[in-house]
This record gives sequence, structure tokens and C-alpha cells, in this order.
Amino acid sequence: QVQLVESGGGLVQAGGSLRLSCAASGRTFSIYGMGWFRQAPGNDREFVAALTRSGGRRYYADSVKGRFTISRDNAKNTVSLQMNSLKPEDTAVYYCAVRGDDYLSRLVAPWDYWGQGTQVTVSS
Repeated sequence: QVQLVESGGGLVQAGGSLRLSCAASGRTFSIYGMGWFRQAPGNDREFVAALTRSGGRRYYADSVKGRFTISRDNAKNTVSLQMNSLKPEDTAVYYCAVRGDDYLSRLVAPWDYWGQGTQVTVSS
């Protein structure tokens, strides 16, 4: 089992920045792909960003490309999401997810473990 705990959410004005972090514990040696998803009220959970264990491949949703940066620290078993130039439409609960290989799916189902989520609210 792997446990994931997100932090760093909050309220920010449009144009501002936030940095989300996710700490993994448990069977961390089994973690390869790490990613972030988000879910706004009334919407399905959607892909935001993901990267492989080495960090050599990183994918972003078109809506966040150029504004968000995903990174990880394998020694600390953490994944982070630096969010700049935030927009009101970025408001959502943000979830980190991990899986046991480097297949980086944009779909929810293939990911093995999920955190509880952290709220990000961007005011206009």
C-alpha cells in the first residue's frame, strides 16, 4: 500500500501562484509514475500533469501548459506542482496519484493510489 498526502492548497487571486506538494509513504519503492489531477464542482476528475520516475518524460494538460510545472524528489518521495499565472478556472480540488510503472495515463482509472485532495481556489 501507498499513502499520499497533499498540501499547499489555498485561496489566491488570479495571476498569483501556489505550490502543491504530495508526500508518499508506505511501499514507496513501488512508485514510478506520479501525477496530478483536479476536480471542479460538477465536473469529472481531469488530468493536469504527470512525470516518470526519472523525470525524463513529463506531460501536461493543454489548459495548464506553460503555467504549471511538475517535479519530484525521489529521495523524499514527493511530487510537487508549481502553479503560476493562476486563473479562476483553475479552481478545483487537486489530487496526486501514483502508479507502479512509467505508463503516464491521462485517464483516472489506470492510477493505483490517490491522495485525499487539497482545495485550490482562485478568485477573480
